[in-house]
Amino acid sequence: MDLEPNSKESDELELLSILIEVYEKTKYPIEAPNPIEAILFRLDQLGMSKSDLSKLLGSRSRTSEILKGKRKLSITMIRKLNQQLGIPAQTLIQDYELVNG
Repeated sequence: MDLEPNSKESDELELLSILIEVYEKTKYPIEAPNPIEAILFRLDQLGMSKSDLSKLLGSRSRTSEILKGKRKLSITMIRKLNQQLGIPAQTLIQDYELVNG
């Protein structure tokens, strides 16, 4: 069914879609993923390995510490992950707990 722009039906459909979007955001908010989970998910999506990530972040030991939650991401790392892997900076800058030990 084709709707004419600015018709009663198209206006009604637009209003309903806005109401549904607001309802979903209010009742079922989706939290941003943990930065480490986001990195691992994106690696999987791109078919990349952790060694590919090491090349991007500088070293295997640093990458391992980050993925294990023992080290935080630096601003430089965040920029590289955002620019080269397309992970939103807003996701990467979130605060997260480091793992002890």
